[in-house]
Amino acid sequence: MTTIAADRTGLRPPPALFAITVFSSAALVFLVQPMVAKLVLPLLGGSPSVWNTSMAFFQLALLAGYGYAHLLQKVPSVGRQAAIHGAVLLAAALALPLRVNELVGEPSSTHPNLWLLGVLAVSIGAPFAVLSATAPLVQAWHARTIGAEEGKEPYVLYAASNLGSLLALLAYPILVEPAFTVLGQRIGWSLGYGAFVLLMAGLALVVARAQDHAPDVAEVRKAAPLSWRERGAWVALAAIPSSLMLGVTTHITTDVASAPFLWVAPLALYLLTFIIAFQRKPLIPWDLTLVLQAAALAGCAALLPYKATNLLVQLLVHLAAFFLTALMCHQRLVARRPDPAHLTEFYLWLSVGGVVGGAFNAFVAPVIFNNVWEYPLVLALSAFARPWGPARIEPWSWAMLILGVVSAAVAPILMTFVGPTLETRALVGDFSQSDFLELGVRVLMCAAVISAFLVRKHTLFLFAIVAVISLAGDAVADRVNTTKTWRSFFGVLSLSKTEAAARGGEIRMLAHGTTLHGAQAVHPQWACQPMVYYTVGTPIGQVFIRQQHERPATRIGAVGLGTGSVAAYVRPGDRLTFFEIDPLVIRIATDPEYFTYTTKCAQGPIDYVVGDARLTVAKQPDEAFDILLIDAFSSDSVPTHLLTVEAVRGYLRKLKPDGVLILHLSNRNLELLGPAQAVVRAAGGHGYLQKRRVIGGDAFWEADEDAIVVGRTPQAVAAYGADPRWLALDPNQTRPWTDDYTNVPGALWRKLQERYAWIPR
Repeated sequence: MTTIAADRTGLRPPPALFAITVFSSAALVFLVQPMVAKLVLPLLGGSPSVWNTSMAFFQLALLAGYGYAHLLQKVPSVGRQAAIHGAVLLAAALALPLRVNELVGEPSSTHPNLWLLGVLAVSIGAPFAVLSATAPLVQAWHARTIGAEEGKEPYVLYAASNLGSLLALLAYPILVEPAFTVLGQRIGWSLGYGAFVLLMAGLALVVARAQDHAPDVAEVRKAAPLSWRERGAWVALAAIPSSLMLGVTTHITTDVASAPFLWVAPLALYLLTFIIAFQRKPLIPWDLTLVLQAAALAGCAALLPYKATNLLVQLLVHLAAFFLTALMCHQRLVARRPDPAHLTEFYLWLSVGGVVGGAFNAFVAPVIFNNVWEYPLVLALSAFARPWGPARIEPWSWAMLILGVVSAAVAPILMTFVGPTLETRALVGDFSQSDFLELGVRVLMCAAVISAFLVRKHTLFLFAIVAVISLAGDAVADRVNTTKTWRSFFGVLSLSKTEAAARGGEIRMLAHGTTLHGAQAVHPQWACQPMVYYTVGTPIGQVFIRQQHERPATRIGAVGLGTGSVAAYVRPGDRLTFFEIDPLVIRIATDPEYFTYTTKCAQGPIDYVVGDARLTVAKQPDEAFDILLIDAFSSDSVPTHLLTVEAVRGYLRKLKPDGVLILHLSNRNLELLGPAQAVVRAAGGHGYLQKRRVIGGDAFWEADEDAIVVGRTPQAVAAYGADPRWLALDPNQTRPWTDDYTNVPGALWRKLQERYAWIPR
């Protein structure tokens, strides 16, 4: 391949201009990702899969951009390349201003992946792809115009590109999202795209003039040909971090909320690994990366099944394991980078690896797995990206392998003698088992983790121990008898059972992620008595009893089906409509093999409306409901778009003049009462709240519960104001959430303040 060096005394482009251009394009590319995902998130119920599918699309668009940049290098003249690229930039601008394009139609609950891909393609696909082409294209121009001495190693510009990406990602949750409305974000990004087109035009003009003044004699440098084995290694090393990024994002967002500030953390770490790896002198040396990655890998595998562990510990361990594994893979990629003559092809294959990893998580895994197995699977397989170590294996390494595998394998066997955890035994009133054996299980798991670390130089040994730890840990952490699992775009559902003599024996439970969505006793005496959040003593139960006492026939709407527990309140003459986004939940709740609230306990008709509640409730007649219950969980969080001023105004329109709205706000990790109270007042509602706490006794049957009851007029909720269990609202704690403004980080911070006294108020 021929590389043309510009005359050092001629019109050479300023090196800083190249860096500024790739920095700006990368900032726009990674600023728009959480922005667009936030725009479409409410349309698909706040599912974490929205981000995974969005990321898979962005990786496909990145591949298209890199492929375009690679093909553009076939044009011999840099000036012609610049002219073509300018025309493509202008053509892509036709998709602006940034918005959710309605050409694809309304959201689909049956094929949400396809709908989301179509919306992203017509809304942002062209601008994103052409912006993505900037980094490899500008680096190629740099190599051809700056001069052989400086242009020989243009890869440092990739660090500048990733720095722009990282700063944009951090700016979104810290500055952009809290400070600007969604409309302001859309307009601002569109204007930024226009400014970038002008910047790119300036660079193209300078580069074209520099090549015109280049010497007639070109420096000819023949690069070594690439093998398909080398290309395959690039793809594999790029696919592992891409898959892990989506895996760890799903893991942490399932238990908090599917929100941009949580999406950003793994993606920011992913970009940081590129910055470090492409530095001339990496901040974290290769040898140190290998040591830390082995420790983090083993520790993460052991902790992975314990999803109810302290949130901060979960975030620290999982993000550390992901960061170090991605850094290891990217450092290996840098060590295998080709001659700059193959620069655009190198980035093209890196992009292919990103697509492979992202597509596996977003499209393949949900079809072939009934649980989120792709995360531990790829985590264990990442051990093969490490150097294979010495051929000779010392005896002590064999000893550590045996110790690690045996310890991890024995732990679940020992756990069968322990039974449920202390927490679960408290729920069912059983303290007969010994906690000493559980301590022994933890010691065995720790021994396995230490053994894995000690054999880190032997890849097969490390993989073997980590794989056994993952399998054993899942068995150790399963404290109830999980009998069946299902998976859909909206998450993983699991059916489990436990025994409770106080309720006649077997209890069936349905969980979404780590959150219990409902339970039902099998014994006929207790089968039609709702449990957990829905017993007559809970705030939800109190509202149902009071409203039905005043009406011979009640029209009920419930957003979120779960096991269908509220169907147990349906009397002859009542009518209940469930609004549920996931068709799989409807199939489970209406199958008598699993639960019978809707099929045997309800004494009136039940309807099911599939789709996102904001859209489906809005289509109901005004003044239709006596009771409207908002109980739509996304694991342990209410999707934020169901708690905005606009959403609550829509709910209130659907209530009869004396009807009530129930907002169920129980949440492990987010403080939702503050914004919800502000929202109710801003929406023109009147209400009361109750924070019910169960002290000892039957904790399993009646869970702690936070709820707000809302009416269109003070008279509609006057009876609750006279009940000492219900308290007046305080709408001045936080700013109300709107469709243009939500503050999930603030809700998380307030919850941490409640939980930990050392966090400043």
